Amino acid sequence: MRVLITGVAGFIGAHLAKKLLDNNHIVVGVDNLNEYYDVKLKRDRLNLLVDYNKFHFFQVDIADKNSLKNIFEKEDIDIVINLAAQAGVRYSIENPYAYIDSNISGFMNILENCRHFDIKHLIYASSSSVYGANVKMPFSTTDSVDHPVSLYAATKKSNELMAHTYSHLFNIPTTGLRFFTVYGPYGRPDMAYYSFTRDIIEGKTIKVFNEGNMQRDFTYVDDIVEGIFRLLDKPPVFNDEWNRENPDPSSSYAPYKIYNIGNNQPVSLLEFISTLEKHIGKIAEKEFLPMQPGDVQATFANIDDLSNDTGFSPSTSLDNGLGEFVKWYMTYYK
Repeated sequence: MRVLITGVAGFIGAHLAKKLLDNNHIVVGVDNLNEYYDVKLKRDRLNLLVDYNKFHFFQVDIADKNSLKNIFEKEDIDIVINLAAQAGVRYSIENPYAYIDSNISGFMNILENCRHFDIKHLIYASSSSVYGANVKMPFSTTDSVDHPVSLYAATKKSNELMAHTYSHLFNIPTTGLRFFTVYGPYGRPDMAYYSFTRDIIEGKTIKVFNEGNMQRDFTYVDDIVEGIFRLLDKPPVFNDEWNRENPDPSSSYAPYKIYNIGNNQPVSLLEFISTLEKHIGKIAEKEFLPMQPGDVQATFANIDDLSNDTGFSPSTSLDNGLGEFVKWYMTYYK
């Protein structure tokens, strides 16, 4: 199949592209290579892909309507996987317009091209952040997610609403994936595990928010990629049994579906730091601070739908996953 991956120079995008190329798919990659974090890291991810003759790369911003349309006109795309987004909860407080440009306007351009170029399946990244003020655990896709606590989360919930509209109006099969705290080699430098690793190695103090009283459902990148891969040829279909009087938010009468992809095993922040210290071989200096605006205290994914529909459940332990990340970090940064 010819698969368009937006955000292909990103953390998940590069790993996913390699998986698809190794399985003999053609990958059309799109990325604007913005400077939100180190562009060299993004180019090094792309270097993992350039030797594949079935990889076609375009440096294009999905918010650029005409340039994106030109790619769809040239490349005869079968499936679209939209991973391009302005990421980061805290950054959305400082620079909100970047989130509207990429996550709303950019996603609108993706939907319009899917509409006009007969795309067989649109898979797009949502986020565990959409659960916002919810406290019932584990988070389920059947829960209401109407109370976001960051603009980033609000844009991701908006993506789900926009996708449903296009599934309803134009019969486009759309699958939204709520990722839970993804980590691993070639990860994002703005994520806590990455900055903690750097600061512990350099002997700097790490900032531990909410006095360490936080939990996250850490999910290794290979498990995220495997989940996406298994959903590739499972586009949602019309559901005649969907109940309009008691609507399930994760599905629809239209060809629309939402999944959580998480490890289904929340870990405390202090246990996470302890595991990182073990693999680095050094104890962190810690500064305990209050909760930051936009953060949530805990995340925990119910993955029953993913397991039932694909036969796959993420299973990489935090110990193994962080071990792989630290090995990569030591090699990459010498």
